[in-house]
Amino acid sequence: MSVSRKIAYNVAVSSVTKILSTVLALVGIGLITRYLGQDIFGLYVIAIAFFLFFESLGDWGLHQTVTREISRPNANEKEIMSKIAGLRIAISLLVIIVAPLIIFFLPYSIQLKQALVIISFAFFFSSLRQLLIGLFQKRLLMDRVSIAELIGKIIQVALIFAGVKLNLGFNFIVSTLLVTMAFNFFVVLWLSRKFLTFKPSIDTHFWKKFLKQSLPIGMSVFITFIYFKADSIILSFLQPAQAVGIYGASYKIIENLSFFPSMIVGLTMPILAYNVFSNRKKFELVVNKNFKIFLILVFPLIIGTLFLADGIINVIVGSGFEESVLVLRIIIFSIAFIFFGNLFNNILIAAKFQKELFCALSVCAIFNLTANILFIPKYSYIATSYTSVATELLVIVLGSTLIYKKLGFIPKFEGIASILLSSGIMAFYLWLFSNLPFFVLAATSPLVYFISLFVLKGIKKEELLLLLQKD
Repeated sequence: MSVSRKIAYNVAVSSVTKILSTVLALVGIGLITRYLGQDIFGLYVIAIAFFLFFESLGDWGLHQTVTREISRPNANEKEIMSKIAGLRIAISLLVIIVAPLIIFFLPYSIQLKQALVIISFAFFFSSLRQLLIGLFQKRLLMDRVSIAELIGKIIQVALIFAGVKLNLGFNFIVSTLLVTMAFNFFVVLWLSRKFLTFKPSIDTHFWKKFLKQSLPIGMSVFITFIYFKADSIILSFLQPAQAVGIYGASYKIIENLSFFPSMIVGLTMPILAYNVFSNRKKFELVVNKNFKIFLILVFPLIIGTLFLADGIINVIVGSGFEESVLVLRIIIFSIAFIFFGNLFNNILIAAKFQKELFCALSVCAIFNLTANILFIPKYSYIATSYTSVATELLVIVLGSTLIYKKLGFIPKFEGIASILLSSGIMAFYLWLFSNLPFFVLAATSPLVYFISLFVLKGIKKEELLLLLQKD
């Protein structure tokens, strides 16, 4: 199989499995919210937030740096993987040892503290699995990892279903993440042994040198966590678990949708990197078409959610989370901004302006922390919701400013008139037929939008095909 066909196959398999995993994740969230209720679901959201915190804290940029190093010509892959495996285990064990000591002093219940200990072990397996991913990326075998992760997600949802039916309690639900991460690690480890075997080794001199290279990437990962996920942890310190549950019920929906912009940008990232300096005309053309695709997607997403938020919460999360409807109507703007933030961030990375991007994201993280600490005590999860939207908007503002200053370029709002008019038609349709059942409106309103867009010539097939052409 040629390299181009192999890449296309991996992208296709990864995209399909990710979509299926997202559907399963939403099913899992629905089971959990209905079983746990607002208060205990709030504890679950806090536990997952700490899992992501541990991942970002223990990342150190090792995954990206390892992938880069083993992909170099004549790289001693076995030696590198052996030494980094030793380093990764050392860092992960340090997190597992220190985490319970920190958790003991947190203002949480015994039940949540037990869950956080379980989460720390889930992080251990997740961390080791992440190390192995570079081996598959180098060989263009990510389809195997994607399929393994999908099977892991199926197992997790099945365990959640069993836990709910048998009333096995909160910590069993949390433990399903540990089982899933352990399964994913051992499967990926078994698959990796087919083309490389290595044993962890200790080399402190190599570790110091490697950490120095990977630290900037690791810091970026941690900064991204702060402005993207730290809000749930801050909310848990300043408000009761019920508030975290109300916010988390809506944010989990947004969180599971956030992979779409990353996936779309990921398809065009190699094209951007290839053309940013060698073919400026093609670079600008692809960015403009990418920008237009995002405009086409975010307007119906926002309008549909504003009209159908009640039904979305009821179907996905269930009854008892009526207050989450307002949160969803606010933070839907976050996912809209995430589309463009992803695009702008990847443009800066493609143009090798990582340091400037890191500074910009640091400003966003500081803004997010400050706003949440100032306003959560008085406005609770509503403050967190608006802060999330404002932070993602700030990412766009700073990113676009850097692109204009460094590259002298700003994307064009192509076809905006047709997009706005089509959005207006969709909104009118949802308002006029608001008495129709939720599923009917959810299925037909996107059709109304895209048919209107096609009639108004807002999008052409050639524009979609252009995004996949390298030359």
